[in-house]
Amino acid sequence: MDAILSIRNLDKRFGRRKVIDSISFDVLPGEVFGFLGPNGAGKTTTIKMVMGFLTPDAGTIRIGGHDLRKDYEKAMAQLGGIVENPEMYKDLSGQVNLEMYARLHGNVPKERIHEAVALVGMENRIREKVKKYSLGMKQRVGLAQAILHRPRLLILDEPTNGLDPAGIRELRDILKRLAHEEGVAVFVSSHQLAEIQMMCDRVGIIHQGVLMGVKPIGELMAEA
Repeated sequence: MDAILSIRNLDKRFGRRKVIDSISFDVLPGEVFGFLGPNGAGKTTTIKMVMGFLTPDAGTIRIGGHDLRKDYEKAMAQLGGIVENPEMYKDLSGQVNLEMYARLHGNVPKERIHEAVALVGMENRIREKVKKYSLGMKQRVGLAQAILHRPRLLILDEPTNGLDPAGIRELRDILKRLAHEEGVAVFVSSHQLAEIQMMCDRVGIIHQGVLMGVKPIGELMAEA
C-alpha cells in the first residue's frame, strides 16, 4: 500500500537548536496515525513543515506521491488540516462559512457541503451563527471545512484541546469514520497517551525532535 504522507530524513533548526532530527515515517490511507510526544517535542514544527508553513532544512515530504518542495500545489491539493483553532467568521452561520471556504477551492459542489456536514454530525445546527457554537461544534465545522475538497490526508494538531469528554468522544468517532470508511489518512498529534490509545491504529513517538519509533497501537499498549 502506497503511503499518502511520506517523510524522509526531515531536519529543522531554529538558530543553533535542532528541533527536528532526521525523522522518517509514513502515514497510510485508511488509518488514524497518532503523533505522540510531550509539549515541545517537535510535533507542531513537523506539522507546520508538512502543511507548508515552515521550510525544512533537509529531507523530503511527499503527499499523495508529490514532493512538497518541487510540486507544492499538487501536494497541497491532497491535504486538509486544522492547526490550533479553526478560523471562522463568528457572526455568520456555519453553513455560510463552509460556502465561502468552498468557493476558495473552486470546484466544491453544494452536495459535498451537505455530505461533509453530515459526516461531522452538524446537520441540525449548521445554519446557526458560529458565535453560538460550543468549542466541540466549532471543531466539527472546522473538520467539515478541512474535508470539503476531499483531501487524501487530514492533519489535526492537538484537536481535543479544550474539549469536554463528550466532545472528545464525538471527534474520535468522526476521525475513525473518515479513516476506516472514507479511506482518508488521518494524522493526529497529541501529548496524551490515553487519547491516542483510543483513537489511533499506529503511533509515532517523538521526543526532543527524535522519532523513537512507530508501532501499532496494540504493541504500544502491550508495552505500557
